[in-house]
Amino acid sequence: MNPLDFAQHEYWMRQALDQAQQAFEAEEVPVGAVIVYEDQIIAAGFNQRETLNDPTAHAEMLAITQAATALQSWRLIDCTLYVTLEPCPMCAGAIVQARVPRVIYGTTDPKGGACETLYQITADPRLNHRAVTFGGVLQAECKQILQRFFAKQRSLGKK
Repeated sequence: MNPLDFAQHEYWMRQALDQAQQAFEAEEVPVGAVIVYEDQIIAAGFNQRETLNDPTAHAEMLAITQAATALQSWRLIDCTLYVTLEPCPMCAGAIVQARVPRVIYGTTDPKGGACETLYQITADPRLNHRAVTFGGVLQAECKQILQRFFAKQRSLGKK
């Protein structure tokens, strides 16, 4: 990746980190996502499973729904999804279904990552669509907010 691309990816990932901070403040697992189309954010989301009592209310899922509404199409071609944590199987499946061509994520998810870590859903040649994924953008910051959140939860005696 050329340095200009990396700087651009860092810029958008910082926007996703802002979303993760909102999740942290709402006492949600701090994962944030933004979807970029034609050099502007058309959708943003953060985890809201606790707030909405919805197991599907992951940052990526909320952002994908917003982006589809913004583009008035379920096909999110020419979009890039930036997310602070490697997508889970549910979100990776939604990425494939929405035809998102690029996924940039911050840190891996050793317990549920479905782009590279545990599964490679977004690259599976058996599926009708694949997304190019690139991880490690602002990895330290993305990992740190998660670590702070779970340390806080443990100190409060929460699971």
